[in-house]
Amino acid sequence: MLQKEYKIVITGPTTLGAILNSLQMGFRTLAIQKRTGEVWTVLGAVKTEFSKFGGLLEKVQKNLQNAGDQLEEVMGKRTRAIERKLRQVEQLPHEESQKILPIDESEGDDE
Repeated sequence: MLQKEYKIVITGPTTLGAILNSLQMGFRTLAIQKRTGEVWTVLGAVKTEFSKFGGLLEKVQKNLQNAGDQLEEVMGKRTRAIERKLRQVEQLPHEESQKILPIDESEGDDE
């Protein structure tokens, strides 16, 4: 009767330990549930950012593909076209060429 009216739990020395353990487990469960909600929130934010990251990676991949295609065009078609036109031109000896186009041979050789 007192328990319902005043919303209390009557305990003695033998049941006090069990009641305290029960309360402790309840509080731990509440703490875990709270942290679980926080974890789900963080995972939601990570998922959003990861989808943005994936989109950016796709853009980079397309840009790299375009750059590769342009490089292939320059190195392929353009080089062959220039070489065809230059076939008719006589090549100069190296010394004479250096006088006209002084290019440092060590420049650009980073290897």
